[in-house]
Amino acid sequence: MREIADRLRAWNDSGARYAVATVVSVGGSAPRRPGAAMAVAADGEAVGSVSGGCVEGAVYELCQEVIRTGEPVRQSFGYSDDDAFAVGLTCGGTIEVLVRAGPVPDAALEAVSRDGQVAFVHVLPPGPVTGTGLLVVWPDRHHGTTGLADADAVVVGEARAMLDTGKTGRISVRCRDHLDVFVHSYAPAPRLLVFGAIDYAAAVARVGRFLGYRVTVCDARPVFATPARFPEADEVVVDWPHRYLAAEHERGSVDGRTVVCVLTHDAKFDVPLLEVALRLPVAYVGAMGSRRTHHDRLSRLRRAGMSDAELARLRSPIGLDLGARTPEETAVAIAAEFVAARRGGTALPLGQIDGPIHHDSQASSAEVA
Repeated sequence: MREIADRLRAWNDSGARYAVATVVSVGGSAPRRPGAAMAVAADGEAVGSVSGGCVEGAVYELCQEVIRTGEPVRQSFGYSDDDAFAVGLTCGGTIEVLVRAGPVPDAALEAVSRDGQVAFVHVLPPGPVTGTGLLVVWPDRHHGTTGLADADAVVVGEARAMLDTGKTGRISVRCRDHLDVFVHSYAPAPRLLVFGAIDYAAAVARVGRFLGYRVTVCDARPVFATPARFPEADEVVVDWPHRYLAAEHERGSVDGRTVVCVLTHDAKFDVPLLEVALRLPVAYVGAMGSRRTHHDRLSRLRRAGMSDAELARLRSPIGLDLGARTPEETAVAIAAEFVAARRGGTALPLGQIDGPIHHDSQASSAEVA
């Protein structure tokens, strides 16, 4: 969609009728991934690609059909080697394409064009469709409907969770029979910044990678901060932690989804790092250490000029009380705490609380006019 967003906005401005084809699933050695898009205008102009050429002609015709009828079409294309004249993928893969009539909302196209966080949610036929059958979901609002008012909050919640981790794919909406949607997220993965190249850091990096975070391990000691010791990390950085975090903030690489785990429990690293971290708009800041270390750290941070409000953001000792002993168990306790912090969970056993299991935020799902 990023490849064709500017052209779609121009078509919107001119009032042109068009249809958009989106790859919603692939199999085998398909040439393009889910989310690849092609658009065709009523005057015949085409932009984008869904297959690198193999089935573009057939998809072009489907787009023209949708422009004429206004009805969405879902079509699969597979291997065509058995019949040289058949429409298909010579690579041996399969793709499934959804074609829908435009327009795509300008606000969504603008977000895509400027690398903003936005997810396109397509209700897959034969599910209920109203209008274009497209929901557009931002972190704080959405536009569109599934056609089932009681399902919208569920779909928006599921899409927002996928957007949060930058994931794209098909999902069956829980508690709703025959309602499948395709979510195409435009967002980088959230960041997990692990400071301190210790054995616990390796376990936290592994859990973070599993949860869909882009994981960075940072330590000022080059003998410990090596890729060989942290194979699950996306990057291992040798730098003073506070200097690295401040520089990442200046670069715009730290945001409200970022998780900061301080595992060094060494004052010469922790205090300057936490002075930076607790003043940034990140989702979570946790620091490892005993209760004695925690109280000593708070005293040092207060002497450094940090306010009670800033210190109240610190999760320390880090993690939930799971009785964890091993690095792996400790990593689960830490991850459980930052997931609960980010999702608004109580961190209590579900059997001890009433209300919905899934925290689908109603307040942040305001409809866009």
